[in-house]
Amino acid sequence: MDFYVQDFGAVGDGKTLNTVAFQKTIDACFSKGGGRVIICDGTFLTGTIILKSNVNLHIEESGVILGSPNCGKYDENSRFDIRPYPYNVILSGDIASYGDYPDFPKKHVNTQNLPRNRGCCLIYAEESENISITGKGKIDANGTAFTELAPKDAHHYTKYRRIHAPTPPRVTFFAGCKNVRVEDIALTNGPAGWSFWIHDCDDVSFEGVTVDCDLDYPNNDGIHINCSRNVTVKNCKISCSDDCIVVRANSRSLSENKTCENVSVTNCVLTSPTSAIRIAFVCDGTIRNCSFSDLSMIDCNVGVLLEIPDKRLIQSDYGREATIVENLRFSNIVMDNAQLAVKINLFDGEDTTISRIRMLDFEKITAKCKDIMLINGTLSVPVEDIRFTSCTFRASSPDSIKIMHAKNIVFGSLDLSVL
Repeated sequence: MDFYVQDFGAVGDGKTLNTVAFQKTIDACFSKGGGRVIICDGTFLTGTIILKSNVNLHIEESGVILGSPNCGKYDENSRFDIRPYPYNVILSGDIASYGDYPDFPKKHVNTQNLPRNRGCCLIYAEESENISITGKGKIDANGTAFTELAPKDAHHYTKYRRIHAPTPPRVTFFAGCKNVRVEDIALTNGPAGWSFWIHDCDDVSFEGVTVDCDLDYPNNDGIHINCSRNVTVKNCKISCSDDCIVVRANSRSLSENKTCENVSVTNCVLTSPTSAIRIAFVCDGTIRNCSFSDLSMIDCNVGVLLEIPDKRLIQSDYGREATIVENLRFSNIVMDNAQLAVKINLFDGEDTTISRIRMLDFEKITAKCKDIMLINGTLSVPVEDIRFTSCTFRASSPDSIKIMHAKNIVFGSLDLSVL
């Protein structure tokens, strides 16, 4: 059954705020047992909307969801460059007011333990089943409303920076959901926040999705997969200023620790001035049994990154477990113009605990890069059981392979040359 947002009062003029009309449409669809909520024939401005079980948010080619530029009221002291942390918020009862993106209490996660200590977003779903976002249309996250040119002396890693703290909302955030499908849509103009965030979900599929964010905007990650199982990303094109694909196991906002496993990323094109694939972070739990194949990585700083920094340097985005990463496979990957093809770099300190990093297979990797690899474990936790087979590396640096604190690193049929 189809439900058109115009029938519930939505106006696609790009100016009228349609949050209430969108939510009425979703609720009506849900109350009838599910169906499609149709976005078509216009540009529809909205704040946070909540998807529910058995609802397909279908954006036709003629339809655009436009994120509201209203991220809350600020005074001059809330500017990000003046007071970046802790974030300034306006409280109303239990809800932190971020304009059209209220950070309401959530059932599945403890908001205060989320990265940036907040969970506001444009499209949200929690503990729902059989939800989807499909269609040939577009989600425009309105990132230009949340950024400004960075001063030349600011030493910022992108041309633009966030205007205010708190930081802008993420675009989509699914927590504790099952049977999630995102197909064919385009997400553009990211608001200096993550594009897709999958947190403690099962059976998730991304197919034919385009993420096209401005490379000059900060922190425009592509797809964050956290504490989730059986996730497939295929036939996608992701271009963003931060990590394209992130696989993590940060359970700190959940009631119990969860693994991240059985993630498959295949046949995708990834472009980023940071990392194409990022695995793990500070005090993540267990990440295992993941595969990354048939990928094209273009103009990336690092092709494959597994780096665990010192927790003391991290403000809010850290877990509560000892990190385990094992049984990951990378195959048939082409990297063009990477600064570093593979980086595995660990910090193991008093507040940053790592159990083991092992069993990583790299097969048929072809890379044109400055440096080939950095593998750096620790004295207490060496990286172990890493295999490179049938790989071709064309490096511009003569000293481009560095391996320290590692065991059983195996090279087979490698073709190495210095350009």
